[in-house]
Amino acid sequence: MGESDEGRLGTAGPVGSADRVPGEPARPEEPVEAAAAGEAGENAPTAGGKKGRPAKKKRSGFLETLMYVLGGVVVALLVHTFLLQSFWIPSESMQNTLLVNDYVVVNKLAYKLGPVERGDIVVFKGWNGEDTIKRVIGVGGDHVKCCDAKHRITVNGTPLDEEGKYLYPGAKPSDGEFDVTVPKGRLWLMGDHRNNSADSRFYTDDGHQGTISEDDVTGRAFLRYWPLNRISLLSRPGTFSAVR
Repeated sequence: MGESDEGRLGTAGPVGSADRVPGEPARPEEPVEAAAAGEAGENAPTAGGKKGRPAKKKRSGFLETLMYVLGGVVVALLVHTFLLQSFWIPSESMQNTLLVNDYVVVNKLAYKLGPVERGDIVVFKGWNGEDTIKRVIGVGGDHVKCCDAKHRITVNGTPLDEEGKYLYPGAKPSDGEFDVTVPKGRLWLMGDHRNNSADSRFYTDDGHQGTISEDDVTGRAFLRYWPLNRISLLSRPGTFSAVR
C-alpha cells in the first residue's frame, strides 16, 4: 500500500407429519368432518367460544422464523471469526493485482492447516498495528537480497522473474538495496507496486529487519470478488517455484 497509506484495509456478510396412524383404516366420516371444518372456517370458535388453533400456529411460525434468523447469525459469526473475512483495498501498493476499492476474501484457516509460502498475498497486522496486505517474498530462513547484476531480487541466490507477472508495469523490483536473512517464524513482505509501497524495505531498523511475525498474519487472500468485472482467484505465481 502507498507510502502515505501503507496498506490499511477496511473490513467488509419442517416437515410436517401425517395425522393418521399407519395401518389404521380410514373411517368414512373423516372426509365429511374435514369438509365441514373447512366450510366453517379455520378460525371457527371451539365449544368454549375461543379461537385456539390459529394463535398457536402464529406463535409457532414466529418462533421458527426467529430460530432460523438466530441460526444464520451464529453461522455468519463463526465463519467470520474462524474461516473467512472480507477486506477492502484502500491504497495503490498492490497495483495492478489489487486496485483501490477492490474487495478480497481472506482464508483465515489457511496457515493453521499449512505453512505460509512465498508468493502468497496475505493480510496481517502491519508495522503500524493496522490491517495490511502485501505479497510474501521470503519466509523464515530465506536470504532475501536486492539486487543482482540484472537488478532482480534474489531469494537464496535465485533471481525472481517478477516483471510481466505481478510487478506493476514500469516499476523496478526495488529502488533501494537490502540484504536480509529472514528470522525463523517471520516473513519478508513487499507490495506489487514497488514504487508506491511502504513494506519490509522501509522498516529494516525496527529490530526485526522489517520482517513480520507469522503470528500476526490474519490469513491468505484467495479471491477478489468486487467489482464484478474483476472477479478472480488470487493464485500463487510460478515465479517462486525455482527457489530452494
